[in-house]
Amino acid sequence: MENPLPSKYLQQAVEQMASLPSVGKRTALRLVLHMLKWDASQVKEFGDTFSHLHERIAYCKKCHNISDTEICSICANPKRNENLICIVESVQDVLAVEATLQYNGVYHVLGGVIAPLEGIGPGDLTIELLMERLATQDITEVIIALNGNMEGETTAYYLYKRIKEYCDNVSTLARGIGFSDELEFTDEVSLGKSIINRTPFEKA
Repeated sequence: MENPLPSKYLQQAVEQMASLPSVGKRTALRLVLHMLKWDASQVKEFGDTFSHLHERIAYCKKCHNISDTEICSICANPKRNENLICIVESVQDVLAVEATLQYNGVYHVLGGVIAPLEGIGPGDLTIELLMERLATQDITEVIIALNGNMEGETTAYYLYKRIKEYCDNVSTLARGIGFSDELEFTDEVSLGKSIINRTPFEKA
């Protein structure tokens, strides 16, 4: 889309839409032109939804998953095994594991992985908060469920060394059964089997 658009307001809207992941300029233009057909109330509702998302969304004080309340629905569920913690990189990974219906424990969301080249160290993640959980709760098993790339493996090894001080039973997802590098893009069946067939970390 090289030619300038007939309106600077249209141009600005397209640029904002195109700033979203996987949305190109042509797709952004189609979406904006579609929205121009909406009445004013629809446009206002659309805008307010995202404004409220940014203003009101919270993170669980226990696991750092996205939540509308201080404690998320998973941590607050008495049917979940609070002595079993699955460590994941992001909220997307929580959703991926939940979709398998094969896990009944709780989570800890790191908010990223250790990536020195990007200037991300252990202090930039929620690792110390995880250590506080381990020190104050009776945790029977910790599952390290990070992506299988270099940063994920580096973070997993670092966590394993820290976690062993508090919990002897540290496991990781099974490999070699169609498991991809990215948890959020792995099909539910393969990810579910990886959880069920998890192995001790030191034997992975």
